[in-house]
Amino acid sequence: MKQRLLGRTGISVSEICLGTMTWGTQNTEAEAHAQMDYAVENGVNFFDTAELYPTTPVSAETQGRTEDYIGTWFEKTGKRDQVVLATKVAGSGRDYIRGGRDIDAAAIREAVDTSLQRLKTDYIDLYQIHWPNRGTYHFRGVWSFDASGQDTKRTLAEITEKLETLGELVKAGKIRAIGLSNESAWGTQKYIDIAEANGLPRVATIQNEYNLLYRSFDLDMAEVAHHEDVGLLAYSPLAAGLLTGKYQNGARPAGSRGTINKDLGGRLQPHQEAPVKAYLELAAAHGIDPAKLAIAFCLTRPFMASVIIGATTMEQLKVDIAAADITLSEDVLKGIAAIHRQYPMPI
Repeated sequence: MKQRLLGRTGISVSEICLGTMTWGTQNTEAEAHAQMDYAVENGVNFFDTAELYPTTPVSAETQGRTEDYIGTWFEKTGKRDQVVLATKVAGSGRDYIRGGRDIDAAAIREAVDTSLQRLKTDYIDLYQIHWPNRGTYHFRGVWSFDASGQDTKRTLAEITEKLETLGELVKAGKIRAIGLSNESAWGTQKYIDIAEANGLPRVATIQNEYNLLYRSFDLDMAEVAHHEDVGLLAYSPLAAGLLTGKYQNGARPAGSRGTINKDLGGRLQPHQEAPVKAYLELAAAHGIDPAKLAIAFCLTRPFMASVIIGATTMEQLKVDIAAADITLSEDVLKGIAAIHRQYPMPI
């Protein structure tokens, strides 16, 4: 398994990251432990979670359970030092998480301490802002996004407060590095500028959605990533399972996320049918598993720090991790480019 650096931190991680958001609903504690065992045995040293998880579905009753499962695995195996651990502080909108309020200094401190307790560790390697207070164009928000109502002064003050608080936590040894999630190019650059001007922790990564059907990161974000050494942690590389083909022609496999989160966060709609079919045909023409094709493509991108995979079965996990061994030919990459040109943003 190849290793890549997280920004300018010197922290080295596997190019495949083990995602965890199904643990506690679709996956039992024993299944979560088995996934972590297999991942580490096969060269994965990077786990990503969040205080919000699991999300299939999200609920007050299960919130935090995913971190609990990781904590019991650390306790059982003693392998905390073999894993680069990332988690996130939840933003506003869930009344059962700090009353649903925005992320502020107090929220970050409380969230870090609670996560440390659940995870049964005394430090977090990468601590991420799950989504910005001002809103985001992610989560299918691109179609209605309007930044004209944002308060610039307030946003910059909030970013400064977050960075100052995260800086205190770095000095306290509770976190090693910081990252963003569901952010924009402007927001990411402001975090970097404010940090550099004030001697505060520098953003190392940004965790945004990226897959064959959703490639907004290719533009302004890719430019920021290149010039500022902020690598992408790509979530949903299979577009919530669409790119495996299991939802084609209206199919809803029993136990799949499509039977729980009915429209897969807005992804499962008619516009994706034709491009998914085209990618499936491309994969078949070259004898490549479609999941491996989708993940291997993400790994070709120059801004990629790590690709976050998620699985509910061991067979899925094995396929996803094995994608790291695939080298896509020029013909395959040309085929992907042609499909993308025809269907640039279907979800």
